[in-house]
Amino acid sequence: MTDINDLAVLLEAIRQGDQEAFRQLYERTKTRVFNLALGYVRNREDAEEITQDVYVELFRSVGSFNGDASLATWLYRIAVNKSLDFLKHQKRQKRFAFLTSLFDSHTGETLYQPTDFSHPGITLENKEQAVILFKAIDTLSEKQKTAYILTKVEGLTNVETAAIMQISVGAVESLLQRATENLKKQLAGFYKTLNG
Repeated sequence: MTDINDLAVLLEAIRQGDQEAFRQLYERTKTRVFNLALGYVRNREDAEEITQDVYVELFRSVGSFNGDASLATWLYRIAVNKSLDFLKHQKRQKRFAFLTSLFDSHTGETLYQPTDFSHPGITLENKEQAVILFKAIDTLSEKQKTAYILTKVEGLTNVETAAIMQISVGAVESLLQRATENLKKQLAGFYKTLNG
């Protein structure tokens, strides 16, 4: 993200109520937070909403940050939690929505297809494969999904991911192994259906 010491200075200024320091922290970290949220929701508007929620939460809870982790780790932790909360809320809403609301009542065509997903780390020629991969990632458990997104999409180390998830490095490795196995099964099934 940026220099850790610099972030610590900004954090202390934010604790003192310095709005300019908060703006600087936001400007320096917002892209990483947005990209992480986008890895979960694959929709720009939703990722922007989550990003906003992350910084509201950071501002609200800055006084309780005790420094047991780095500021970057704490920020990622808030972003992961807000992303998961958003997905849970979305699932609850879907349970109450009528299935027919997804389809045009006259033509029967699907009204919403999230195939325009675009993540900054995905090149144009890999876009179609990325859509398939992220659909498969959606089938993973919350913990597997988080470990996979943090390490494989965001490029964090297993140690950083363990700190964010508040689990051991061994647990991260185990989650990644299970996630990889589950993704292989999902993708194999998808391509078999596609070619069969």
